[in-house]
Amino acid sequence: MREDKLHAVRSDVQELLQQAQELFTEAAANSGKKAEELRAKGDEILNRAFNQAESIQSYVVNTGKEIAATTDDYVQSNPWRAIAISTGLGLLVGLCVSRCGER
Repeated sequence: MREDKLHAVRSDVQELLQQAQELFTEAAANSGKKAEELRAKGDEILNRAFNQAESIQSYVVNTGKEIAATTDDYVQSNPWRAIAISTGLGLLVGLCVSRCGER
């Protein structure tokens, strides 16, 4: 669900930015009132893209806070298991780094 939402917003923002780029390119080729209309429309599209980017940023921050809180609760309720897991992960990372250093 989260990945679908992130992917949808990302594609929406990319589409909006592409539309704005096309409008600005066309506005650069034109002059006068038509160029001003195209620039205004491009600004509107960019504002929508920035608003969507801000909404996804707040979504990601909130999701990160939820994950951190869940992890903290788990560690508080299972301290020895958390120590064992982090020790195992540290051992695996250390082995990988030492093998890459030998090459």
